[in-house]
Amino acid sequence: MRLRHKPWAREKIEAHPQYVILQPEEQKGRWKEAFQNDHPIYIEVGTGKGQFVTEMAKAHPDVNFIGIEVYESVMVTALDRLIEAELPNLKLLNVDAENLTDYFEKGEVSRVYLNFSDPWPKKRHAKRRLTYKTFLKRYEDIMPASGEIHFKTDNQGLFEFSLMSFSEYGMLLKFVSLDLHNSDFEGNIMTEYEEKFSAKGQRIYRAEAAFRS
Repeated sequence: MRLRHKPWAREKIEAHPQYVILQPEEQKGRWKEAFQNDHPIYIEVGTGKGQFVTEMAKAHPDVNFIGIEVYESVMVTALDRLIEAELPNLKLLNVDAENLTDYFEKGEVSRVYLNFSDPWPKKRHAKRRLTYKTFLKRYEDIMPASGEIHFKTDNQGLFEFSLMSFSEYGMLLKFVSLDLHNSDFEGNIMTEYEEKFSAKGQRIYRAEAAFRS
């Protein structure tokens, strides 16, 4: 993905601390205080322009959502969506997913969404894939025993790799769809990429995997 640099992005992000948590390491173990409730927390790693996480927060007011995006120039679009929607159950983090355990305690996150992650197709780059075992360990370290990963992609190679990765890690596959939009799955909320890919007739793959106690 080629990013258009927005030199003003950092300033805008810092101007809205009510929406973007600027020092998330200070919230570790205290996210209930940030949301002022004890609702479950779901995070989206690689939230992009924020369509999915914003619409999820609208649809599920009894769940707290956190969108995580490393690129400032992309996150500002998600921020604009949140400013417009004024959702009390959605926060944004401009951080790298490699450091998740710096921001969340064990059991603090109930679900992780991975939507249309970079497939890193070259074999030597496998460790960068967000479903590689080292990332699964990070998710496990912030989730309860029953925590779930919900994963969507248009990339068959990444999907096959991810199913194998979940299985080898000892996770339970609770749902697998090789063609989501032609399945009976209900309540699907699409990302920007999903809308674009499905409009071209590309198949969307989806899986739900749970950590075992």
